[in-house]
Amino acid sequence: HDDPCFPGGKGRELHAEDVLFSIKRMANRAFRPRGWWLYNDRIVGFNAYRDQQNARPAGVPFQYDAPVEGLQVLDRYRFRITLTQPYPQFLYVLAMNYTSVMAREAVEHYGQELSAHPVGTGPFILKRWIRGTEVVFERNPRYRERQVYFPTEKDASPGMKERGLLRHAGELIPLLDGIVMHVFEQSQPMWLKWRVKALDYIQVPAEYHDAIFQPDFTLRESFVKEGVQNLNVPLLDFIYRGFNMEHPITGGEQGKLIRQAISLAFDVSEFNDAFYNNTCVEYDGPIPPGLEGYKPGVTSAYRGPNIEKARELLAKAGYPNGEGLPPIEYEISIGGNEQAEMFSRQLKKIGVTLQINSNSFPELIQKLSRRKAQFFGLAWGSDYPDAQNNLALFYGPNSSPGSNNFNYQNPAFDALYDRIKVMQPGPERTQLYLQMRELILEDVPTFGSMARTRFYVWNKRMSPVLPNETSYRWLKYTHVERQP
Repeated sequence: HDDPCFPGGKGRELHAEDVLFSIKRMANRAFRPRGWWLYNDRIVGFNAYRDQQNARPAGVPFQYDAPVEGLQVLDRYRFRITLTQPYPQFLYVLAMNYTSVMAREAVEHYGQELSAHPVGTGPFILKRWIRGTEVVFERNPRYRERQVYFPTEKDASPGMKERGLLRHAGELIPLLDGIVMHVFEQSQPMWLKWRVKALDYIQVPAEYHDAIFQPDFTLRESFVKEGVQNLNVPLLDFIYRGFNMEHPITGGEQGKLIRQAISLAFDVSEFNDAFYNNTCVEYDGPIPPGLEGYKPGVTSAYRGPNIEKARELLAKAGYPNGEGLPPIEYEISIGGNEQAEMFSRQLKKIGVTLQINSNSFPELIQKLSRRKAQFFGLAWGSDYPDAQNNLALFYGPNSSPGSNNFNYQNPAFDALYDRIKVMQPGPERTQLYLQMRELILEDVPTFGSMARTRFYVWNKRMSPVLPNETSYRWLKYTHVERQP
């Protein structure tokens, strides 16, 4: 994009050096990169480079130009990455947000303010960002110089023709002049704005689900007559409650019985009914529906509600009826108080008190990164369609500030993970996934798994392509009719 970080404010072509610079940036601890776990011990010489650069004397800048054996620029458009061992998911990794390509000029120009000044190559450019209110993008005037076109029937994605989404086939994209994304902390104002057509599309909030959908999840006739359209997208989703396994009371082996008791007191079906209109898939363990290693039904000995057994385990842990057990500090995001209150009522049945701490999402992530959260509620959407991604959340070396916010350390689990991380898909690997899943179910660093479905709806004037949960790239294919 054209941006003040470049000479004369004129953007430039992306090239291979940008890709490798962006990967090297994940080695700089000064940025507290949460994506290092994707590269750790994966690329020849990269760990040694990271250690050397982060051990440099004070005042010596990070040397991005220092060579790394496994990261080589071949020419302006090609690079080579040499892996330490097989990494079947590596092509998935290169498409993740953690590996977004950044211009070095932008990183050095904006420094700590980089997140507010994204400089990319896409069809839209950030025009305005009012934190907590809205994000406004405008069309990148130079994007059409690349002659990017709306797909034709020959190269369209499956389902596009059947849904009537090829009306702009062959046209230059993007079709929109810009995009305004509104930020809502509460669902009601978002719903009302959509109903008066001040918003073109939304994800239907759970509390309005029955108002717009029939029991079979199709639109009610009144909305069909309005010209409203919809798409229901099942997620590779892992909603969970998790423990910090380093906590002196509820963590480690000493807290295992407490964790099991709390899991047994939790009624996931009550949550699904009250907050998700029974649209979630309830399951056990960290592997969601749609991935190898998933098992349907009740497969955990600690799936609640089983109040009698929960009380037995709590007494065995030395806290009969919860006596002597300090309140459990439960960290949640703003907006999750109703769910937390229901959970608190469930735990009172076994004498456990929940201390609810409401955080902004950045505050919650900061607590997790610094290992300051005893117990927390969160959700993980799989980065790619392989359960290795979910199992990585429990791998010891990925502990906070990495993706293992549970700080789960189990040598047996880690040994299995070291095996599966180099294996190609197949029955043998799936069997190991199931073994790892069983270890998680027994140790209970997490429980209460659910997978959501996103219910997208849009008004008549909008003709989107298939919305998805992977990225917002589909918006460049979207068109809206101009208002008179």
